[in-house]
Amino acid sequence: MMASSLLSPKLPPEKARQLSPLQLAYVGDSVHALLVRTYLTGVDLRVKDMHLCANQAVNAVSQAKALQNILPLLSEEELAIVKRGRNAHPHHSAPKSASTGEYAGATGLEALLGYLYLIGAMDRIDALAQYLYPEEISCHRNTYG
Repeated sequence: MMASSLLSPKLPPEKARQLSPLQLAYVGDSVHALLVRTYLTGVDLRVKDMHLCANQAVNAVSQAKALQNILPLLSEEELAIVKRGRNAHPHHSAPKSASTGEYAGATGLEALLGYLYLIGAMDRIDALAQYLYPEEISCHRNTYG
């Protein structure tokens, strides 16, 4: 059995695939938020503005667009995870700011990131992360105060 910890899990892929797509998305939501927040530490912004900027990138609409950017790069196995996530039916409706399709796409991206994280594929997450947002995450600076 591979060494594992809460911060660096290494589930066998077959075990990770047994988790529900919503469980994978639950973990993947945090992975995505951490990617965006880590990126923002390298941008010259106040913490309040970093938070506002992260909220612009960590939402269903942005995540659905990010998924479209990486779809051509995904393996068949990764595409299957995305499809499972997209087809999952949460017990709540999409937020008002996103369409049902965007929300489903965001869930697909989160499921993929959760799966990759849980199997310990940090290099793969890192490789895909550079394509999630091909342009800089746009932040509108707060010019008052």
